[in-house]
Amino acid sequence: MKDYIAGFILLFAFSISHAQTQDSLSFIKSKRMSDADLAKKNEGTFFTGLPEASSDPVTGFGLGARINVYWNGKRDNPLFPYTPYLMKLKANAAYYTSNARELVLSLDVPYYKGTRWRFKVDFKAQQNPANLYFGLTDATLGNLSLPSDPNTTFSAYEEYDQARKTLRPGETGETGEDAFVTDALSNRFRETEFMLNLKADHALGNGKWRLMGGYEIQHLSYKTFEGTEADAINPATGKETVAPNGFSLLQRDFESGKISGLDGGWVSILQTALIYDTRDFEPDPTKGAYFEIANEYSSNLIGSQFDFDKLFIQGRFYQKLPLGSRTVLAGRIGVGHIFGNNAPFFEFQDQWSPDGSVNALGGKHSLRGYRANRFLSRSMWFANLELRYRVAEAKLGKQQFGFGIAPFFDAGTVRNHWQDLNFKDIKYAYGVGLRVAWNQSTIIFLDYGVSKEDKLLYFGIGQAF
Repeated sequence: MKDYIAGFILLFAFSISHAQTQDSLSFIKSKRMSDADLAKKNEGTFFTGLPEASSDPVTGFGLGARINVYWNGKRDNPLFPYTPYLMKLKANAAYYTSNARELVLSLDVPYYKGTRWRFKVDFKAQQNPANLYFGLTDATLGNLSLPSDPNTTFSAYEEYDQARKTLRPGETGETGEDAFVTDALSNRFRETEFMLNLKADHALGNGKWRLMGGYEIQHLSYKTFEGTEADAINPATGKETVAPNGFSLLQRDFESGKISGLDGGWVSILQTALIYDTRDFEPDPTKGAYFEIANEYSSNLIGSQFDFDKLFIQGRFYQKLPLGSRTVLAGRIGVGHIFGNNAPFFEFQDQWSPDGSVNALGGKHSLRGYRANRFLSRSMWFANLELRYRVAEAKLGKQQFGFGIAPFFDAGTVRNHWQDLNFKDIKYAYGVGLRVAWNQSTIIFLDYGVSKEDKLLYFGIGQAF
């Protein structure tokens, strides 16, 4: 394992040191920023730092610190009109009311020294005890049900949440539960992750196409909450109390052989992607398109404890409309599939993209009216549509701010086999968001998503896509 990591780091360093610095800039002419955005772009080195506050229905309310350091260069730099920055260093640390915590460090260097090379380094350490699991097949498209009673279903998440807290007799013989238990934590599990990722991509031809290669090493561990004291409701009196948690759905599926990977371990991944990108400003585009075919390959041949292959294809478009000073119609569609008969359950939780992974399916990046990972299976597709309307702009000192609203519509579904992907059993969500653009590159969002099952509020930093 150490040999694989060391070899890739040497290759990564070799690529940087030998990148040509005199390459023609003609390959990025199509990515020139609009005159309006260019006039507001800051020169030199600056940072955006703020005490971070975020809210997610799964991880809860979070507090932390987010610091972005930007190196933009001077206006006479030939790259200035074509890149969001010459280099960006991101450092995030956060703690959530669910007892989740994370540390993220990221370095991004687009068009290194004016060449066709882009380099990224990411490190993450996180622990989240609030992950949700509802199953790993297209049966998750049905109504919610309790692990101990799958025949009783609930169409609204609030009713389901109330039912799983209600005390029930324990399955003392089969699972070793206590005499009376609650299922308050029976759809939850804790994930602990340490991750290092190295990526490099090279612009092809006129710069609209890029070829990317990367390597990621992770160590993962998991815990379910059998016997843990949790919230409960006495069905006789209706009063709140506490009781031992029952047998979790994830543990049930693992012991019955429906899933693998609950023991965790080392994951070694080779990443490849073919990317087409004509966005004029990556953090908040006004025009252009983004298309990618992304793949992750994991095998014991490269030191991994798991064998799988993940394919994800997505397309995005951005079109400025002649309404107001900055109105953008933004859309996305994505399709993903996981190969490998024994792919671990945790790889079903997201679709990997070099531009930012997507929870699949549900949550702030895909279906904003459903909780993260509400629908999981081997194959999936989803689509998003947003109208981003700039309401007002302001300048406070040297800080630029833009304020906008963004009504949105999300849709998607999952299947056990890619051949069965179609337009049946589609899940929909809709809502409206608020956007604050700080110095253009930092986007603060507040999204309220509605579905037949739930009404959810998200708050944080970054566009959904």
